[in-house]
Amino acid sequence: MATVLALSSSPSRSSRSAAVAEYAVTALRSGGVDANHLRLRELDPGPLLAADTTHPEIESAVRAVADADGILLATPTYKAAYSGLLKVFLDLLSQFAFAGKAVLPIATGGSPAHVLSLDYGLRPVVHSLGAWHVLQSLFVLDSQLDEALRPGEQLRSTLEGVLGDFTHALRTPSRTATIARSA
Repeated sequence: MATVLALSSSPSRSSRSAAVAEYAVTALRSGGVDANHLRLRELDPGPLLAADTTHPEIESAVRAVADADGILLATPTYKAAYSGLLKVFLDLLSQFAFAGKAVLPIATGGSPAHVLSLDYGLRPVVHSLGAWHVLQSLFVLDSQLDEALRPGEQLRSTLEGVLGDFTHALRTPSRTATIARSA
């Protein structure tokens, strides 16, 4: 069974990006994927900011990334960029932490003016971490969520398609895994 780790990176308790990540995790589970959600805001900030990968909580988070077949990155958009909390976490990962993994970047924001922040800001970082497949990014407008932070009908339909593509990518062997098996 494929495994996915969703990383939501908003510092807010009432986070739109965390709500979208949780919706995606639930949908992936109903499709037979072993999916879990790590809210980076819940990690101990001292060891996180110090990049103390020996701290049990940080070590566990890094191990969860290593153990996953796929990574879903959910971030709010701040000043046309992904969150600093996500940046801090990605910085403590090893150079090829995403090697052999499919990655689905999702961002939330108030304006479609920031939609390219995923491709110009986050995608190069994900590639530098060695992801074998970075799926088409999804930008979720705040207006696509209701007051309870649930996706509206159009967004649910879009998410269904995006998560279907992600699930397909999870079941397609990476070039790294294929080369390792043939050696």
